[in-house]
Amino acid sequence: MNKLIKIAISLLLFLVVWNLPIDSFGINGLTTIEQRIIAIFVLAATMWIMEPIPIWTTSVGIMVIMLLTTSTSMCNLFNGVLNPEGKIDPSIDPTFGTPIKYKAIMATFADPIIMLFMGGFVLAIVASKYKLDAVIAKNILKPFGSQSKFVLLGFITVTALCSMFMSNTATAAMMLTILTPVLAQLPESGKGRIAMALSIPIAANVGGIGTPIGTPPNAVAIGYLNNPEGLNLGISFGNWMLVMIPVAIIILLFAWVLLLKMFPFSQKTIQIHVDGEMENSWKSKVVSITFALTILLWVTDRWTGINSNVVALIPFAVFGITGIFSKDDFKKIDWDVLWLVAGGFSLGVGLEDTGLAKHMVNSIPFGSWSPLLVIIGSGILCCVMSTFMSNSATAALLIPILAVVGKGMEEQLTGFGGVSTLLIGLALSASFAMALPISTPPNALAYAKGFIKQKDMAVVGIIVGVFALALGYIVLISLKGL
Repeated sequence: MNKLIKIAISLLLFLVVWNLPIDSFGINGLTTIEQRIIAIFVLAATMWIMEPIPIWTTSVGIMVIMLLTTSTSMCNLFNGVLNPEGKIDPSIDPTFGTPIKYKAIMATFADPIIMLFMGGFVLAIVASKYKLDAVIAKNILKPFGSQSKFVLLGFITVTALCSMFMSNTATAAMMLTILTPVLAQLPESGKGRIAMALSIPIAANVGGIGTPIGTPPNAVAIGYLNNPEGLNLGISFGNWMLVMIPVAIIILLFAWVLLLKMFPFSQKTIQIHVDGEMENSWKSKVVSITFALTILLWVTDRWTGINSNVVALIPFAVFGITGIFSKDDFKKIDWDVLWLVAGGFSLGVGLEDTGLAKHMVNSIPFGSWSPLLVIIGSGILCCVMSTFMSNSATAALLIPILAVVGKGMEEQLTGFGGVSTLLIGLALSASFAMALPISTPPNALAYAKGFIKQKDMAVVGIIVGVFALALGYIVLISLKGL
């Protein structure tokens, strides 16, 4: 009943906005098609916030609604805008507007950023299948020794590193499994358990900002920033890492010190044992070489000239041809994340191709707004929303809107890094929302272990989130974006 009520509320708001008089929006030149896009935005927002159905199904649903009501494929339903040949002719009824090419909406399912993310998923699945992830974790943890405080730093480092190339959720699940026997060595009355358990979700959330594939909000932001038909900023994989990895390192060191101060270890040493050895076979060698080569090509894409989206398909091809990546492995790809990101891109297509973005820019006095207020305010809004709903859904909802705002006040934003600061700031803000168990899957997984109280997660999450948000914006504004 609760889900039905939420769906009913979402549909009611959708229908109200769909049928409002056009003049009530206060947007000069608004057309019927553009009003429909606004209504679809409202539907997406309410469904993503209340989550009566899985968020990826909302994305697919809004894309289908767009295809049925705003695209050229449904021209037979557009009364009054067909010429004698049966083709759409907006000049017959200018108030109706220009429908979106249906291929543009469907193309978001295979956007280059979707391919980039898919390549990352394939790497993560194969690394786990051949225990490359366990080998990496074991070798990186080894230098940190057995002192409790450095073991904590080791878990933070490994989790953050893995989450740059793997799903944050998968990384957290793997590291919590490794952490379980470690926690068993700590006294139940000590606070060190809390520090260790909290380190995993914090590192997974923060580590994800290190690469464009680390977390879906990054992919959504870079998709808009690098769109050849939009901003076309050409931000490379390596350039993103060059800026974001140092930011992530500083945040993680801050979190490490904070955890040690708030939850000091009563036991000074911990012994770590990580199970899992990589098999000695030609397949495992192919996995290791391809993994290393893919990351190398991603990092050096500015110098090699090979687009990072293209590089992402190399492991897909190599692992598929060699039989390393099977049909069963193919089913393990996080398709829900890909469809969610595609839904966000389709909303952006709706804004641009119908002319709604242009009309919004012309109707809102962005010139009178403080650019710093827009940048910081949107980041805070994104962080607050992401605390209570999916980070990916928040980014998919806000980034298309703020991309329009950014275009409208491009000159004013120049001194603060331009539109890239605005959109990348939103992506970071989504990742830094980690105050509640429901904020991110890594938080939920860690909380479910039973070692963390919600109050502890909230206090640490807010402190780290505020510090991270401030640092992220200081770096972006100082560097004038990426």
